Amino acid sequence: MKPLIVANWKCNPATLKEAKALFDQVKNTRAVICPPFVYLSALKANGAQDCLWASPAGEGGGAYTGEISPLMLKNMGIKYVILGHSERRKYFKETNEMIEKKLQAALKVGLKPILCIDKISQIPTDLAAEVVVAYEPLFAIGTGKACNPERAEKMRMAIKRATGGKNPILYGGSVNAQNARDYIYQAWFQGLLVGGASLKPKEFVDIVKNVC
Repeated sequence: MKPLIVANWKCNPATLKEAKALFDQVKNTRAVICPPFVYLSALKANGAQDCLWASPAGEGGGAYTGEISPLMLKNMGIKYVILGHSERRKYFKETNEMIEKKLQAALKVGLKPILCIDKISQIPTDLAAEVVVAYEPLFAIGTGKACNPERAEKMRMAIKRATGGKNPILYGGSVNAQNARDYIYQAWFQGLLVGGASLKPKEFVDIVKNVC
């Protein structure tokens, strides 16, 4: 099975024109592309960066100003949604409890969540097999200081034990074209969650080529 490669554009780029230009250069990689909400429809992307933690019965929406429900994403053709990213935990004070509610809401409508964690304690008990787990060491997020493959592999093994081996495990954190293969073929992750490098078309295409 080919590695699952996920592009997290975060709060970028600033215009739809730039987003379309970037997307056109990477769409043939068949990676999961997660742009900001405002670009999802125009790009026909297959991934989102977050979703609401509540889905009122039969509606999938409600009085949550500014939020996007899992059902809205599903009805747009979205397949994957990133949940629990370290930036959501840090800047928006999302707790494990909130993120677990988001997981359940996403699973309820048939989305495939990508759960980001930095430590084993952030993994819910009885995690559904449909959830992809992404290990993102905090020191490596947006710093250019990637985790060495040996350390990353130890965490992958710990996650595998904690989840019973039923969930795909990705690595995320300062991934680039030079180190991408190490996480797949030395640390044996089943894919990558790519942040900053996903905004550089040539770099991202090279990452995909190097591991697939």
